[in-house]
Amino acid sequence: MLAFGPGAALPAGAQDAAPKPAPIRIAVEGAYPPFNFIDQNNELQGFEVDLAKALCEQMAAECTLVQHEWDGIVKGLLNREYDAIMSSLEILERRQKRLAFSEPYYRIPAIFIAPKDSEIKALTPEGLAGLKIGATIRSDHADYLEQHYRESEIALYGSPVEATLDLLVGRIDAVFGDKRTLLKFLESREGECCRILGTAPDEPAYSRQFYGIGLRKEDADLKRRFDNALSALQADGTYDRIRAKYFSFDIK
Repeated sequence: MLAFGPGAALPAGAQDAAPKPAPIRIAVEGAYPPFNFIDQNNELQGFEVDLAKALCEQMAAECTLVQHEWDGIVKGLLNREYDAIMSSLEILERRQKRLAFSEPYYRIPAIFIAPKDSEIKALTPEGLAGLKIGATIRSDHADYLEQHYRESEIALYGSPVEATLDLLVGRIDAVFGDKRTLLKFLESREGECCRILGTAPDEPAYSRQFYGIGLRKEDADLKRRFDNALSALQADGTYDRIRAKYFSFDIK
């Protein structure tokens, strides 16, 4: 458990009139680098940890980070073991039935990649008609392609690695997936074959994979405080300074 935040003492004799508020307890898994992980000193680190600290400083709140394994992390929130989850919790319709969410604090853009000599001009369903596009099975990316790119052949793979290997040898024309994963391939020796074609088109929009702070539905004031703090950090550049330590591209 890691506590941090403003530590200013109350004026003498003021404890009874203004009791010190309880710390905001924020659950983090600690097993999803670079978003959250445990370092060699057994301390929580990562983008979400740094952002949580900045949010708490902006709110002038004392906060405590609580490491919790992924299994049961939502149940722990509902059981009041902590007050918020900041551990890459995707904002999904099924989760919104049980939880409140802050405004999204990150997203991973979805991109198409193809061989450097690809003649693909448009990333719309019409532009990719008749082509073979790879995606990871049971993913948001595959769902999006199957729903909108019905004139393309969708090749499904067990992992992004399998898809990029087929792209490398010319079995497929393009791969659609999250930018973070596909950039790793492009930055590798094998990835020298290929380039980014662009992000998903505005129409049909790819609106998946937004991540927010999970909260109990009744904690509307805490949601408001997190939302206001996030807006302030994005406006003053703090958010981008933290993001740049972990990602070379915008994730807002």
